[in-house]
Amino acid sequence: MTKFLKATALGMLGLLFFSSCQEEPQFESYLFAYFVGNGPGQEAIHYALSDDGFNYYALNGNQPIVDSKSISTSGGVRDPHILRGEDGLFYMVVTDLYVPEMGWQNTAMVLLKSADLINWTHTVLDIPQLYPENFGEVNRVWAPQTIYDEVEVKYMVYWSMRHNQDKDIIYYAYTNDDFTALVSEPKQLLFKDGACIDGDIVKKDGKFHFFFKNEDEGAKGILKAVSDKINEGYVVGEEYVDQTDAQVEGSGTFQLINSNKYILMYDMYTTGKYQFCESTDLENFEVIDEEVSMNFHPRHGSVIPITREEKQALLEKWGGIEGGVLTVNGEGVKSNNVVVDEQAATIYIPVSDEADISSFEPDFELVPWVSVDAKGAKDFTQGSVSYQFADGSGNEKAYEVSLSQDNNPVVTGYYADPEIIYSEKEKKYYLYPTSDGFTSWSGYYFEAFSSTDLVHWKNEGVILDLKKDVSWTDRNAWAPTAIERKMDGAYKYFYYFTAAQKIGVAVADSPAGPFVDSGQPLIDYKPTEDITWGQEIDPDVFADPVSGKHYLYWGNGYLAAAELNEDMVSIQSSTLKVMTPDKTYREGTEVFYRKGKYYFLWSEDDTRSPNYKVRYATSDSPMGPLDIPADNIVIQKDESQDIHATGHNSVIQIPGKDEWYIVYHRFTRPKGPSMGRSAGYHREVCIDELKFDEEGAIIQVTPTLKGIKAIN
Repeated sequence: MTKFLKATALGMLGLLFFSSCQEEPQFESYLFAYFVGNGPGQEAIHYALSDDGFNYYALNGNQPIVDSKSISTSGGVRDPHILRGEDGLFYMVVTDLYVPEMGWQNTAMVLLKSADLINWTHTVLDIPQLYPENFGEVNRVWAPQTIYDEVEVKYMVYWSMRHNQDKDIIYYAYTNDDFTALVSEPKQLLFKDGACIDGDIVKKDGKFHFFFKNEDEGAKGILKAVSDKINEGYVVGEEYVDQTDAQVEGSGTFQLINSNKYILMYDMYTTGKYQFCESTDLENFEVIDEEVSMNFHPRHGSVIPITREEKQALLEKWGGIEGGVLTVNGEGVKSNNVVVDEQAATIYIPVSDEADISSFEPDFELVPWVSVDAKGAKDFTQGSVSYQFADGSGNEKAYEVSLSQDNNPVVTGYYADPEIIYSEKEKKYYLYPTSDGFTSWSGYYFEAFSSTDLVHWKNEGVILDLKKDVSWTDRNAWAPTAIERKMDGAYKYFYYFTAAQKIGVAVADSPAGPFVDSGQPLIDYKPTEDITWGQEIDPDVFADPVSGKHYLYWGNGYLAAAELNEDMVSIQSSTLKVMTPDKTYREGTEVFYRKGKYYFLWSEDDTRSPNYKVRYATSDSPMGPLDIPADNIVIQKDESQDIHATGHNSVIQIPGKDEWYIVYHRFTRPKGPSMGRSAGYHREVCIDELKFDEEGAIIQVTPTLKGIKAIN
């Protein structure tokens, strides 16, 4: 008998023995294994559960289920892939990599084995150490996955590797029976021109469908190859299977329980989202994002079906009450800003000043395994109210729930870079922010809000859509500024905006738009030949009450200024001047005039940094020179209130009064600091009072949760 026939016969006997000793698992739920980011502590294995394959809830309060340092050489693991084995055990493989210290180079992966999805044994495989002759110069070992080879009767691990600066190639190797070692040297699995990573193999109707990320120069996303054999003969298709123009990676495929439908999911790593697509043939895919929800932000993971018993065991281990309160809803509740303090057992609910806290019924949004004894409205005027929460395992915990009427943030949702004006025509204030919540600041439209009291704001809708209204670009809608001007007896509104790192201008007859773009950028060049850094962004328009002239300021890394022509849609080039204050200047200029002084405010640091702050200088002229005070911080973070990254502001004066307010953005609170650099894409607009001393110096503002009271 040949070795092949002998192995096949033994494998069939093994399968017959396995099927005779164990019943087929009855699947009822789904387990999602994932990691959460590239920052410190974020490269670790996390778990989430779903009953339907579409709506997922993090276990263990979205904390790791195993210490990365205990199973890896680097201190970080990522790209977890779990396989249910033919023997009823579970096999997981992960990338051994800690990006904060190693960048994007590593040499090892980790093999893990478990009988219950909870307790794992592990083995680290360092490829250059194991195979120094042919793989001694490998510097990337990425995104391993496992599949069972019915012919070889072995588990096959496949992953991408790179030698020196060569292209990334997907290899495979078989493991020993203990899943602790490879039994042969790696061999190339997928042959194609150019690089490829993140392989994912699915068997359907006798064929092996191999999804992978194409890493060619200018590559778009995920391709698929097909073969009749698990370890050779893959023919690469020409059509991308991902259904987005965004950059994607980390595809994972699973079949819905008791269904002929498959889910193809992938990590949209530049937008901070995960996309799900549905298919019955693994050829045609339909996006179903509206059916999907998660109370966490996953990166490159995998989903497997699990039984009721396995789900219950996971809940008993990592379910619990902590992390069970997702947020609180209800009339006037600022749901994004609810603070659940597990250690203190408190829940802080910020509400608008219109909420009736004497008779208020919180609508607790909970994970499926947690319940709360909450019946009817309660009186919160005398302080906190106790609520009892329980999980499905008999555990209970009391939380003290309090309400606070907070006016910050001033509008619901993610917005940044706020500009504010007062319209004499409408006798209202108008707020013009950047639409935020888009990773890498990839928003493409602007909205406006109106108010009569600076506290209660009405969304006036989209006033300028780059994709519809602007001919010269359709991306990166940032940091607008606006001004009202009476011309020829009629009010006109000039809206200067950043798009594609250029500055445009649009005009309207109403402060709520619609605005009509001029048809070309106003600023798309560096102010001088000597300046080769920075971006042409963050405009600010200023009407000088002394001279009656109008000025435009802009810049990133430098501050440029020029006088506007009478038409307000062009500048006097001869007046162009660079007036960068000092090395703290980053962006976000704001200019205003008070009692004979011109004030110049700007933001320091990166908007993704919690240390983002505002500084200022003064001048006797709208074109400088600038006088920078020794103590010139206008506003900065207040860690005692968990307020971070207070910057990119505008300033408003109450007409006819020496009463001033600063409008700025901050990280979303309380989740911002835990979001890493993506907090810089999830910002909120706030307003606080701006005061001056007797000499006209700005008194440093302490950012608040309460905000301001409605003005008369």
